[in-house]
Amino acid sequence: MNKNEQIQIKDYNYDLPDERIAKFPIQHRDNSKLLIYNKGEIKDDKFFNISKYLPEGQLMIFNNTKVIQARLHFRKSTGALIEVFLLEPHNPSDYEQMFQTKDSCQWVCLIGNLKKWKDGQLSQQISIRDTHLTLSVTRVGESGTGHIVQFNWDNDDVSFAEILDAVGELPIPPYLNRKTEESDKHNYQTVYSKIKGSVAAPTAGLHFTDEVLKDIDNSGIIRDEITLHVGAGTFKPVKSEYVRDHSMHTEFISVHIKTLENILRSNCTVTAVGTTSVRTLESLYYLGIKIGDNPDISDAELHIDQWYPYNVEKNIAPSQAINNIIDYMKRNNLSILNASTQIIIVPGYQYNIVKTLITNFHQPQSTLLLLVSAFVNGDWKNIYNYALSNDFRFLSYGDSSILIP
Repeated sequence: MNKNEQIQIKDYNYDLPDERIAKFPIQHRDNSKLLIYNKGEIKDDKFFNISKYLPEGQLMIFNNTKVIQARLHFRKSTGALIEVFLLEPHNPSDYEQMFQTKDSCQWVCLIGNLKKWKDGQLSQQISIRDTHLTLSVTRVGESGTGHIVQFNWDNDDVSFAEILDAVGELPIPPYLNRKTEESDKHNYQTVYSKIKGSVAAPTAGLHFTDEVLKDIDNSGIIRDEITLHVGAGTFKPVKSEYVRDHSMHTEFISVHIKTLENILRSNCTVTAVGTTSVRTLESLYYLGIKIGDNPDISDAELHIDQWYPYNVEKNIAPSQAINNIIDYMKRNNLSILNASTQIIIVPGYQYNIVKTLITNFHQPQSTLLLLVSAFVNGDWKNIYNYALSNDFRFLSYGDSSILIP
């Protein structure tokens, strides 16, 4: 067992009054407060000035995932309400193929009010483009984190993406303690979201506007994007006493070869927008090690287990790791790397690619707070005490920070 696994989660607790949790975003998202942590010194500003704190030529990586309307409701003949919460595609397992499917598909789902739905089929009537159809769901198996649910609909002109847009509900974070409102469909997406698949937003990106992005470009800062589909596990609290007993969820990542080449050109020195970008970028380093050890690695092995970074004995330069991936992709005629990760970043972790982090303020005793603590070498309490003492708003719709350790 490595020492990182012996971390006690109680050491990463703080008092977060409910009134400090932002239930809604401010009207102008780029007018949110920005905490600047620079080598131990702390001050604050407005988010629209973010480019002032990044050097010209810096590479910023954004997560371009798009939140799907993953929450569906069905009512049994008895009147019982059953919630089906989409986690990840099962068949087809590819996100893009999934949203284009006609007739039927299968998802791994969480089931709300499960005890009232032992078996049988549930259905509802829906209308899309002046067409009426019946959408049915059936539980067909189990899959680790949830239940495999079969969806069927009786119109092969309608895609599953259209069904979600018609009857799905956007899944806002549970700690907001309110129902999803129409405004969340806009507010809970980044302005640069493109690739459907997340069930939670990469919330550090919610502060950016087209004007801020233009200012970043005009400042000579380079922008690029990766895709990590955020799973519901991002909200999963650490309930075990020791971090070693917490199981991280699997998340799916996609990275273009041109992005990897940009990372190389930046000398593997990157500003990550959000913890999801961090998990992707740091996972790339370890995927590079795995590929270096096994050039003929299978698709299924392009995965980083939770504790792999702490147990691997080999350390290579970040540039070598990225080059290993690029070489692998060229050998296999790939323009996009698709992989998965369960990486957990806890105090003691040595960052390889991410040198600056833009992120919101996270829940007490969460894996995201552990990630931040690791990034600022344990100085998270000073940052959070400053935020609590200076009227910063917390969590998904709250304010932001830029961290330079």
